[in-house]
Amino acid sequence: MRTSLFPSLLAAAAAIGALHTAAPDHWVPFVAIARAQEWSARRSAAVTLLCGLGHVTISASLGLAGVFVGVRLLESVGRRTGRLAPFLLVGFGVAYALWGLRHLIPPRIHGHRHVHYDHVHEPSRMTARALFLLFSADPCVAVAPLIFAAAPLGAARAIAVVLVYEAATLSTMLAFVLPARAGARALRAPWLDRYADAAAGGVIAAVGLLVAALGW
Repeated sequence: MRTSLFPSLLAAAAAIGALHTAAPDHWVPFVAIARAQEWSARRSAAVTLLCGLGHVTISASLGLAGVFVGVRLLESVGRRTGRLAPFLLVGFGVAYALWGLRHLIPPRIHGHRHVHYDHVHEPSRMTARALFLLFSADPCVAVAPLIFAAAPLGAARAIAVVLVYEAATLSTMLAFVLPARAGARALRAPWLDRYADAAAGGVIAAVGLLVAALGW
């Protein structure tokens, strides 16, 4: 009975990993930022994998915690976190859009005629870090019952369930991000190039509101 349960758990882990990643909040932010900051395919993939790894690692850790604290308590905490996550995405999008409009603010001109904006160094790296923190703060607790069910089968099988879930999540994120990034790069217009960061922030905020409205 337990042996026959294991393949079903693996299939469920793959399905949950892929399906929950199809939600737009799991891939649209990367596409929008990649278009705005002109990320290469390699950098887009690297940032996506890094953020996805933070997301799935926290999710798997919570799933393992469910073995000790009880899956119902963990799901309750997960529901509360899930309700907050879209609004974190909205906040990030709004903040990024405002940052994207920074060039509309008159620059500070110093006596020696150097013109520059303060605190805009390494925007790509800072954006990647912010995305990592954002995705790490939004775990998927749907994997917790699977880990809870796999625990009696032994550590090796429980770890296998976690690895399948992580592989499905990361591969699905890449499958959405890379083609969409290529399509977004083909969108060219003077206003879009000028306000690329502001537009990206607006898209991310809109996705957050959509996810909150639909309860994804």
